[in-house]
Amino acid sequence: MLKGIPKILSPELLKVLCEMGHSDRLVIADGNFPAESMGKDAIVIRCDGHNVPEILEAILQVFPLDTYVEKPVSLMEVMPGDTVETPIWDVYKEIIHKYDDRGAEAVGNIERFAFYEEAKKAYAIIATSESALYANIMLQKGVI
Repeated sequence: MLKGIPKILSPELLKVLCEMGHSDRLVIADGNFPAESMGKDAIVIRCDGHNVPEILEAILQVFPLDTYVEKPVSLMEVMPGDTVETPIWDVYKEIIHKYDDRGAEAVGNIERFAFYEEAKKAYAIIATSESALYANIMLQKGVI
């Protein structure tokens, strides 16, 4: 055990977060996201039984967001025609605001299939059991 490290961050996940460098990307994926197929060239970490907000909160305690880009956080846009509500995005923005002064201004949206293409280039993908739709979030690492 380590002091000050959220218990939800496994040794495997901590190792990956430490290995990541400036501007590497991390996807925290909902339960419907094709993590294994998107992560063929990435590290896929299973966090079954956990939801995205609790993982996001723990990661942002140790993970700096990139300050050299306008939107270091990306959400998957709702597809035109879908009537899905995304209240989880507000939860994400509240969490982000706790750890980054830009708050919601640090968050952008990416069209669904463009998000998939960016996810294929991510350093790591965390697969969660999140049941909310369009709950995928991508973080770009900054410097300390």
